[in-house]
Amino acid sequence: MNKIPLIENACKELMEYGVRDRREKGKELVKRLLLHRKTPGEDPIFWPTGLLAAGLWHCREEFAGPDASAWAERIDRSLAAYYGRWMKRDMPLAVLDDLLAGETLLSMYLAMREGTADFGGDLSEERLKSAADRLSSYAAAHPADAAGSFLYRPAGGEMTVFVDGVGLACPFLYRYGEIFGKQEYRELALRQIANFLSYGMDGVTGLPYHGYDMTGGCKYGIIGWGRAVGWLLRGMAGCMTSEYGRERLETPYIALVDAALVYQRQDGSFPWQLEAADGPADTSAAGMICASVKRGTELGVLMGDKYENALKAGRNMLERSVRDGGVYNCSGECEGFSRYPQRYGAYPWSLGPALEVLEAD
Repeated sequence: MNKIPLIENACKELMEYGVRDRREKGKELVKRLLLHRKTPGEDPIFWPTGLLAAGLWHCREEFAGPDASAWAERIDRSLAAYYGRWMKRDMPLAVLDDLLAGETLLSMYLAMREGTADFGGDLSEERLKSAADRLSSYAAAHPADAAGSFLYRPAGGEMTVFVDGVGLACPFLYRYGEIFGKQEYRELALRQIANFLSYGMDGVTGLPYHGYDMTGGCKYGIIGWGRAVGWLLRGMAGCMTSEYGRERLETPYIALVDAALVYQRQDGSFPWQLEAADGPADTSAAGMICASVKRGTELGVLMGDKYENALKAGRNMLERSVRDGGVYNCSGECEGFSRYPQRYGAYPWSLGPALEVLEAD
């Protein structure tokens, strides 16, 4: 399909999503000064834009033909502006979610190191390395439970682990360890996955809960929320890029893929909650699951017509959901355990993964 409108929209959203206008900033100032309420500041690398960056980098590597260099340059300019803005603000890190942006940062670093890209003087190889180190240090110091799993929102004293954290943090940490020869970061990534498989899964369906608190042994959220499955698969696939991770994750990864594909519909879609057979389809769930299946086939972990056919069906469904540079039929942003607004539209968390799944003409 023609991916150009999707790429153009992703480049635009990369710089605009989550940015507050003057009116919104004024309201927050009033809350802080007059009502003495804490308000979250802008997070320039929050996870939705991290997903967009990952999708754009995939497109950069995918493009071939006479227009390849022009679109690679367009993507490079957008990514340089995105990360450059964050660096100019002294690289603030607000939450665990910010580690997702580190994946593309590492890809950019490697491209510069290998001499296959130049992002301009402000984004030197040294500066990209410094930014990756900043992210890795943040992760190493992040509060964890007794088993070493990252607590998702520890600032308020919560002791819960979210499956989101696996997909947000683990691919970056594993790859950082690979690139810089730091085994402790590979182990940190694999520990998050092993712990979630131990404490956060449903024994009947083989699907994840949204999260858990190991202190009381309680699991939270619903079983098989589509994006929860996508986050877990994303984290696992991102840690099988070398034999070390593959040996530890291949079997549970295939089992989770198989458990998810049970719920893929004839039209290639996945319900917003996989077991909700008559519920709305969710392109963010389909995009994340299919992007991970695609990665699994490329790594040689998933082999056979079953996976190729599932990926093809999912790709066709996503293509049918595209219009005006967006991927529609995507569920809104989750607000916490068992708080899944049934609002459907076009969001970065369907666009980013779709950029990885859809094939350019």
